[in-house]
Amino acid sequence: MTNATTVDEYIAGFPPDIQQVLEEVRNTVKKAAPQATEGIGYGMPAYKQNGPLVYFAAYPHHIGFYPIPSGMETFKAELSKYKTGKGSVQFPLDQPMPLALITKMVKFRAKENDAKTATKKK
Repeated sequence: MTNATTVDEYIAGFPPDIQQVLEEVRNTVKKAAPQATEGIGYGMPAYKQNGPLVYFAAYPHHIGFYPIPSGMETFKAELSKYKTGKGSVQFPLDQPMPLALITKMVKFRAKENDAKTATKKK
């Protein structure tokens, strides 16, 4: 669903089994970064905390997760079993979502953004 204006609308545009996976990812992100604001960016769920944090989206065979390039580099070893790009990783829908890894990536990105903001304020 590309015309969603809220994350609820985005998730509602998918079949129930995909909705469940999207809600798991959403809840994981929100728990890992409770101060993050939720919205839609680039047509997908987006989270911001002192700048862009992470994005995710559903595709026919995977969940795309976008922790920005720095998040990819930091977790390169743990992401090696997945298909990756410069700032993205594909988590196959036929496997359990790596929620612990998603949590670590979100927390890393939140700390990174918070540190950049603290440095700018000095």
